[in-house]
Amino acid sequence: MSVQSNNQGRAYEYICLTTLCSEISKFRNVEIEQNSAYNAAYHAWSQVGQVFQNILIDSAKSAVATIFDMEPMIIEKSNDLLKLKIQTDSEGKDGDVRDIVIRRKDVQWEIGLSIKHNHFAVKHSRLAKSLDFGQKWFCMPCSESYWNEIKPIFDYLKEQKDKHKNWSDLPYKDRDVYVPLLQAFMNEIRHSNALNGEVTKRMVEYLLGEFDFYKVISIDTKRITQIQTYNLHGTLNQASKQSKPKIEVPIAYLPTRIVSLDFKPNSTNTVELYMDGGWQFSFRIHNASTKVETSLKFDIQIVGMPTTIISINCRWI
Repeated sequence: MSVQSNNQGRAYEYICLTTLCSEISKFRNVEIEQNSAYNAAYHAWSQVGQVFQNILIDSAKSAVATIFDMEPMIIEKSNDLLKLKIQTDSEGKDGDVRDIVIRRKDVQWEIGLSIKHNHFAVKHSRLAKSLDFGQKWFCMPCSESYWNEIKPIFDYLKEQKDKHKNWSDLPYKDRDVYVPLLQAFMNEIRHSNALNGEVTKRMVEYLLGEFDFYKVISIDTKRITQIQTYNLHGTLNQASKQSKPKIEVPIAYLPTRIVSLDFKPNSTNTVELYMDGGWQFSFRIHNASTKVETSLKFDIQIVGMPTTIISINCRWI
């Protein structure tokens, strides 16, 4: 991610947080936790221009009413304190994709928002010579067969790195790197799935995080803020003592089996995973720098979702 994209993303987190705080304060006591992540977001906000700030303000404002309609616990009239915070990188590193957490202090309730500016990507995981993606993704160590398959690929990359080669210098990187590495990746997923029926469920939990959340995506060119509901464990959309949600958010059940896992047609760097229940992901592998490195990065996209994950387009005023 470029410095500009990173700044824009953090700036959007800042204005979403402060807009929520301003609107919630009309109903109840609310407080922002000013941690290191908040400071970084505020700094990013101060670095973007006024015109871009106005775009983000319109985007954030458009989403608030819909979030309130789905989560009446936020604006329930009560004497307890509602706290807002941006999660630090360390908090969001493993199993939690939520950028903003909304929490009631005196009751056991919280929800989270994943904030995205102009992109829909899930995670940017890596494959490397000693990185055990099986253990990380679905709690099953990679097999000896996998390590044997990838060893010559990463040995080759190390040789090229030691020669200070650029990726553009490799004449057959698709044949020598992308294809065999993705084939080993797919073989290992199939192997693990055959041994344990929990693999598909765990993979989705890894890719989307172990906590339920709303994804808030600013689509600037369309002047739309899209809210997607990831209610995988049934913790979202709870009624307050005073009212029920105005918008119902169904539970989206996790997959139980792989329908198809193969290369995307006419592609040497992307594989597609289709699972039951409507879950579909694409995994595009790529070099994240000009110079050859001994690891490669995934750009992971959700291609299809269950119908129980609803998307609401909030038009900017």
